[in-house]
Order: sequence, then structure tokens, then C-alpha cells
Amino acid sequence: MTDPLRIALAQFDFPVGDVGRNAERIAEMIAQARDEFGAQVVVFPELAISGYPPEDLLMRPSFLIDCEAALMQIAKDVHGIVAVVGWPESAGSVLYNSASVLRGGKLERTYRKRELPNYNVFDERRYFHVDPDGEPCVFEVDGVPVGVVICEDLWFAEPLAATAAAGAAVAVVPNASPYDRGKHRQRDALLAERTRESGVALAYVNVVGGQDALVFDGASVVADADGTVHPAAVAFDDHWLVVDFDPERRAFTPVVWVDDGDESIDALAWRAVVRGTRDYLGKNGFGKAWVGLSGGIDSSVVLAMAVDALGAENVTAVRLPSRFTAGLSNDLAAEQCEALGVRMLTIPIEQPFQGFLDALSEAFEGKEGDVTEENLQSRTRGAILMALSNKHGGLLLTTGNKSEYAVGYATIYGDMCGGYAPIKDLYKTEVFGLAKWRNTVGGAPVIPPGVIDRPPSAELRAGQLDQDSLPPYDVLDAILRRFVDLEQSRDEIVAAGFDALVVDRVLHLVRISEWKRHQAAPGPKISRRAFGRERRYPISNRYIG
Repeated sequence: MTDPLRIALAQFDFPVGDVGRNAERIAEMIAQARDEFGAQVVVFPELAISGYPPEDLLMRPSFLIDCEAALMQIAKDVHGIVAVVGWPESAGSVLYNSASVLRGGKLERTYRKRELPNYNVFDERRYFHVDPDGEPCVFEVDGVPVGVVICEDLWFAEPLAATAAAGAAVAVVPNASPYDRGKHRQRDALLAERTRESGVALAYVNVVGGQDALVFDGASVVADADGTVHPAAVAFDDHWLVVDFDPERRAFTPVVWVDDGDESIDALAWRAVVRGTRDYLGKNGFGKAWVGLSGGIDSSVVLAMAVDALGAENVTAVRLPSRFTAGLSNDLAAEQCEALGVRMLTIPIEQPFQGFLDALSEAFEGKEGDVTEENLQSRTRGAILMALSNKHGGLLLTTGNKSEYAVGYATIYGDMCGGYAPIKDLYKTEVFGLAKWRNTVGGAPVIPPGVIDRPPSAELRAGQLDQDSLPPYDVLDAILRRFVDLEQSRDEIVAAGFDALVVDRVLHLVRISEWKRHQAAPGPKISRRAFGRERRYPISNRYIG
């Protein structure tokens, strides 16, 4: 009878470009896996040494040299355990996305990723090559044959089939797979399919943490050879995960494992934004955040997310009332700050706004008031918020949602001011849904019910409501999901039952707002099709369809 094989999975954040510190941590963690957990194998995420995605850092020869030197230094200290470590492997003029097996103080063998994703957020074929002579990687640990495949390899049958043919009983799968809604269900179905068809058990470890517009959820998982997929590990948290693999049953038993207590869509979306916000600020040297708080749903949700990410003591809310701001808006903003324990400043914009009007009066002579004056209020607020951020330090969070970015219902250099946009990939209806969900967890509501119940308004003119300028948000968002997320044509959307005139108007607004989106702050991607890194349309574009 063969003894179980203990495998440790390092579900941790390995920041992009932090090669030296990543290497130090990996070396420390290899020793910890051996000494604290008694692991015989420890597995790190895809490209753990460089961080993922390193993008054009991979075009710097010095970066690649540093990554290789870091791997070799780690290898020297690997004794009494086998480590699988991901890194960018430079072989002359060719670059591979590789994972190396380290044992006995040396690099024993290297597996080169066979399937390079080049869709959605992925650009791997820009940098990496596939080795035409690449072989399966199977190594033995205490009599158990262990294979390696990397991330995208798992989405194709052949790499794991070749690994099974080479004798593997279990395969470890280093990943850097960013979060999007629905991914967990799709991934679990894939693991069940691959294990059943190959007879190889899988230990899937995913990196965790925010990297610019990407958020990696971790949610690592193991699957037995009969297709049984175990509960995923907690998402968006750094954790050691340890399992025992029974080579006779080809099945896993958790040893150190933290299941995710709430895998609902809203819970995961909220935690994705919180983790993305915390890491974006932290990795770019910001310890504090500013939020312009209007008493509306978007800024209220962003404030609550910022507090969850950074702590109330590190967030400042700013009320910026104008002649059109309702008393209820000021009251609701104050109510939320009191509930969250957030410091609040109040800076009326009437004086600087009137100063702009006075300065422009001669140039505007003979022109009726219009959206120009409305946008000027927003830009006045933006200038004040940026001044506070500059003077006191910290990053301004912008509060626009995906619906607004889609149709241009946001003021460039106004409410689009800011360094990070937490709800940029959430439609307005999703923002409302998340607000309601957040108020059900953690005790007292953090978003005043009055904010959720009131009709949305930019409050840039008397009696203004969003629905004066836009279709109802349930209609707008349904059209946008079809056009943006599902890439449906105008005719397909109309055929689904939407009014043709409304569809034409919405699609026109999406097309003419591309220039704004190209200048927007980054924000965490949580949908199937996010603006920015994933959905890249030309600004100058005459296609209508």
C-alpha cells in the first residue's frame, strides 16, 4: 500500500515585477510547506516569480535575466521537498511560460505551457512561444508519478491526456486565472470532465490579488480522478491549502483547507472589487482614499467598498453641494459617514462654480444655458477633489458605473476624475443589487436605505432625474448586456423584443462615447466583457451593426 502524498498549494499574491521579494517569499514558503505542513510537494501559481501578467516587462532582457537568477537561487535551497515554481523562461530569442520542478538543490526539469491564451484579457502569444518538441512533464515523489500542466492547458484535452499517457496519477496545475462572474461553475465542470476522461486527479492552485484592472480570485480546488470536484477554497484571500493524495484511490483528503462560506454572485463581486481596490492602492503606494459623496447610490456603494478595503480611518468622504443639491442628499451622505465612522468634509461648490460662470460670461454671451453649465459643476467638483488628493495624499476613487461609462453619462474631467474606478464594471442595476446585499451582512446597514430607495439623479439642474435622459435602467442595462457583453447586433436585440428606437439611441450613445472610455481610470474587471483591457474598440469607427 502506497502512503498518501501530501501536496501544499500556495494560494498567495505574487506582485508583478517584484522579482526579488517574490523569490524570497517563495524560498521561505517552500521551507514552511516542508517544516510546518510536512508537505512532499509544494506548488506555486503560474509565473509566480515575475507575477502575472508581466506584459512588456517580458521584453526587457534584464528582467528575464533577473527572473532566471531568482529561480536558480531558489533551487539551491530546495531540500527535503519538491517545489513547482512558475517563471518566464528565456531560451535565446524564444520565451516560454514555464514551470520548473526543483529538488535536491537543483532544477530537475521544466514544463513549457502548450496552450497560450490570446483572447479577452490575455496576450500570451505576444510574448511566449510553444515548444514544438515539448514533452509531458511527469516526476516521481515517493513512488507517486506527478504531472504538470499550466492553466490554459487544462482547457484542452490533449495536454492532460499526454500527461496521463506518460504515467501521471495526479497533475498539479499552476494558474493565473482572473475572476469573472460565472467562472467557478464553468471551471468546476471542466475539472470534472478532464479528470473523468484522463483518470488523473488534479490539484489546481490559482493566484490571488488585484493587478491593475484584473482581480485574481484564488478559489483553488482539487478534483479526484473519478470526477469529484471538492469545494473551492475561499476566494480573494491568501491561504495555504494542504491536501493528502491517495494514489490508490486517486482521491484527495483536505488537511488544511478553508472553504468559501459564500459563493453567491453578489458576495464574490463585492469581494472582488474590495480586493482589487485594496491592492491597486497598496501596490501603487497609496494608503488612503478620497470619495466624493453625493448621497446617491454609486458614491455610497464606492464609499462602503473603500471602507471594507482600507478601513474607515483611511477614507475621507467629501460632500460638494451645489444650488441644485437636495437637502436629502446631504442628510443621507452624513448618515452614511456616521454609520461607517468615516471623516466627512463639506465644501460647497457655489463660489468656484459662479467664478467659472463669471469668467466665461463674455465668451458665452448670447448662448442659452445647456449641458455645458451642468458639466461645469461636475468639473468644479473634480478640481476640488483632485486638489484635496494632491494636498493631503491618497487616491481619489471615481464613482461611475458601467451603464454610465457605456452611454457617456459621465463628465470627462468631472465625475470621471480619479485614479481608480471600483464600480466601473458593474451596471447600475448590479450596483443596486450589491447595495442591498451588503446591507444584509455584517450587522447594521452600511448604505442608508433612503439611498437605495430614491430615484437616481445627477442633481445638475432643478428636478433632474437620470431617467429624463436615459431609458429606465432595467431596460438600458438589458440592452447593454446584449450589445457589450454578448456582442449581439442591433437586429438581434430588436428581435429579442426591445423597442427599435430605444435600441438605436442606446447603441449610438455607446459608439460616440468610446473616446471617454479610453481616458477613464482603470477599475476591477468582474464581468465577461469589461471596458478597457478586455473590450478594445477603435475610437474612430463608422461600423454600425
